[in-house]
Amino acid sequence: MKEARPDQLWTIPNVLTMIRLALIPVYWVLMVQGKTYWALGVYLTASLTDLADGYIARKYHQITNFGKLMDPVADKVMVLCVMLSMILPLGGREPVLPWAPFIILLAKETLMILGGAYMLKKGVVVYALKIGKIAQFLMVMSLIASFFHEQFTAWGFPLHLYLLWAAVALTICALVFYAAQCLKKLREIRQES
Repeated sequence: MKEARPDQLWTIPNVLTMIRLALIPVYWVLMVQGKTYWALGVYLTASLTDLADGYIARKYHQITNFGKLMDPVADKVMVLCVMLSMILPLGGREPVLPWAPFIILLAKETLMILGGAYMLKKGVVVYALKIGKIAQFLMVMSLIASFFHEQFTAWGFPLHLYLLWAAVALTICALVFYAAQCLKKLREIRQES
């Protein structure tokens, strides 16, 4: 597999990112129709494409400008859609998650996307930090667990909520680290110019 040019669009990782974006309305339609476990299957598929595109992009040097921007956007939009679907009473199902984590995550992701776009304009790519990856992993696990909330609630141990709040706490910590990283890079750019 040859190395991709930064401006190249049609690479395997980029196609996987586009598939993930295309799966969002599919997921939503299934949830509205009350086909919860089919929707879970779509979400799991989207999560697997996220793992695959990152691995392929790094291993085969298929990192492109489109991927740098759209891969995290696809991840964030998918997570926010799944979370929102667990807050709204869709498909005759009662709400599973509270609004507060969604609002916090939406504010954080909006700041991250705006900040990332600004840094990209300055020619700086802000790479994912380990804490951000852990927060994302916990968020995905909490959303998967939300599909089985009735079992956890019946056991008196709402695992989906514990995972969710742990993910939110780590997400806020990640935002602080990303902000510090961006400010440091901006200071370096000013010193060089």
